Amino acid sequence: MDITQFAKVLSEKISPELATIIISALPVSELRGGLPVAFFAFKFSIYKAFFLSFVGNLIPVLPLLYFLESVSNFLSKKSRFFEKFFNWLFERTRKRFYRKYEIYGDIALILFVAIPLPTTGAWTGSLAAFLFGIKKLPAFLFITVGVLIAGIVVSLTSLGIRCF
Repeated sequence: MDITQFAKVLSEKISPELATIIISALPVSELRGGLPVAFFAFKFSIYKAFFLSFVGNLIPVLPLLYFLESVSNFLSKKSRFFEKFFNWLFERTRKRFYRKYEIYGDIALILFVAIPLPTTGAWTGSLAAFLFGIKKLPAFLFITVGVLIAGIVVSLTSLGIRCF
């Protein structure tokens, strides 16, 4: 089932607006999936699609920034599976983000989140902020700006405007 089919099924149970927010909050699709679905499948205006996707993509950020460490520590202590999973996830994120962080510092978080490619969104940005010790409020602001930029790029692309 692709994201559009998932959206249609979801919108049969809840409003298309809420479906857009949920799709945009999911770690795999984020705004990059929610915005085109809202625009093309639900026929929302680009402004409505952008707003709902932007809000949805930001919903998990604060809980991730504030609770990722305690949840990962708790689960890692309780389960070998989660210990291996979090070790893999944290190491993978460190490798992907380290060079950018070394060059650009905290601003790298904006760039990392803004690039509308798989595994570079708000979820991974929140994880990177945690791993690199970026304070929570600046991290939230940097991630918000990154999601805003990604939203603009995805909106323009959805409208058929070449960004690069």
